[in-house]
Amino acid sequence: MELCLTAINGGSTAVLNSNPSRSSPSLLLPKNPSSLQLYTSRRPPSLSRQFHPLQFAASASSSTATSSEIDQLPADISVTETQQPNSRVKLSIQVPPEVCDDCYKKVIVEFMKQAKVPGFRPGKRVPESILVSYVGKKSVDKATIESILRRTLPHAMSSMTGTALTDSVSILTKFSEMEQAYSSRSSLRYDVIVDVAPEVKWIPENGYKNLKVAVELDSDIDAQKVSEQELRRRHKSLGALRIVTDRGLQVGDLVVLDISATTINQDESNVQNIPSAESKGYHFDTEDGDKLIPGFLDSIIGIQGGETKSFPLVFPESWAQENLRGIHAQFKVECKELFYRDLPELDDSLAPKLLPGCTTLEQVKESLLQRCQEVEQTAREQAADNAILDQLCKMVEIDIPQSLFEEQGRQLYGAKLLEIQANVKLNEEQLATLSSQKAVDEYLLHQKENIMNMIKQSMAVGDIFKREKLQFSTDDLVKEVENSIAEFKRQKQDYDEERVKGQVQEILEGAKVLEWLREHSDIQYITR
Repeated sequence: MELCLTAINGGSTAVLNSNPSRSSPSLLLPKNPSSLQLYTSRRPPSLSRQFHPLQFAASASSSTATSSEIDQLPADISVTETQQPNSRVKLSIQVPPEVCDDCYKKVIVEFMKQAKVPGFRPGKRVPESILVSYVGKKSVDKATIESILRRTLPHAMSSMTGTALTDSVSILTKFSEMEQAYSSRSSLRYDVIVDVAPEVKWIPENGYKNLKVAVELDSDIDAQKVSEQELRRRHKSLGALRIVTDRGLQVGDLVVLDISATTINQDESNVQNIPSAESKGYHFDTEDGDKLIPGFLDSIIGIQGGETKSFPLVFPESWAQENLRGIHAQFKVECKELFYRDLPELDDSLAPKLLPGCTTLEQVKESLLQRCQEVEQTAREQAADNAILDQLCKMVEIDIPQSLFEEQGRQLYGAKLLEIQANVKLNEEQLATLSSQKAVDEYLLHQKENIMNMIKQSMAVGDIFKREKLQFSTDDLVKEVENSIAEFKRQKQDYDEERVKGQVQEILEGAKVLEWLREHSDIQYITR
């Protein structure tokens, strides 16, 4: 255990850290972020779903000494608990003179072993007055106060075991105030603040029972529609492109376009280009016309190679880019190349090429439909889970402590950084920028609402698991832990087996709760 000084509310405060190897809170990510182990980014596929477990443990052991390390004191200390906002508890600790004196004597013994006082051989007893004079009374008092904190804080925190959040204990009293109090009275009083596991309040009580949930589904997940599109895509891949020479563009063709667009304003002097709508050499499959701005395909039907067309369109209010919604734009399109597809006849002879292992066209259609139905079912369940979790979030009141918010936010940011590294090769400068305190703080600020909602959802799910006395099999836990550890080993990355086990358990609990909620909820699916 070591004693370090940090700053809270502008004053110097003592913070007890029982894990000397733990990096400074300002170093949120390791120097080599590729070694950052976050199980949230490597969940087994069977558990991924939409549930995000909390990455914290409600325990006082990591913030204070464990019971086996608690020193016996010559007298009892007095501890007064006061509830504070944001799921915090303030502990006011009064240390009697007997304890202070015992700590003082132990400090003197340690100094006597280590100090090299002129005129005395090492290890020989030095009169206390001479030793204190040599070391300095201020240094002795400081060491005594540190000893008092180390020995008494575990006793003060013993009533918080099982509720205090990991690494959330801070001593509020300024060290200078403790020095002054100890020097004048040979006793000590100090205040501690600790974050505790927040309480889940349901509004209304048991409101999660018999939920009525409306789930919006995109028509794009319809298995029949998607399987037909997939068959068409595979059929087109077997054809050849031919240059169109004797007609204009029609549906089914592939065209290469140069596209530009400007805003349409009454004040013609304020016309602006729309960069996101510009494209050079854009390959447009006219069978995918519904993926562009409404009216675009109709406006270019009949265009021939080398021809240019200009036409006005309005970006719909549902457009993905918010800054373009409702914007009136003038498009200019030049047809660079125009092709049609020369497709083979769609019959049984193409079956092996369309889907290896199939011998008839009917087999191809059935196999594609089955695959798409599985995807559709997964999408429906995920959409239902999302809708249920969103509703749970609105039904609970949770006083979330700052330490829990920051820890969950760091975990999410770490997972995001791992994802970025997996997709993009980052140089050292980019890595340092993304790993900086500023980058993490900005993420916490911009994602505050999302992080808070995820914490609410996770705690609500955990509360339901306990209330309904749900269970999962030990075999499932063992299997998923083994799968997760195997994945870490395959990736040649370090892991904490207990941490992996705890997080797999939380995910299994979440999956069980979502399964229970789907069975006990009135779910209506609405296709958009």
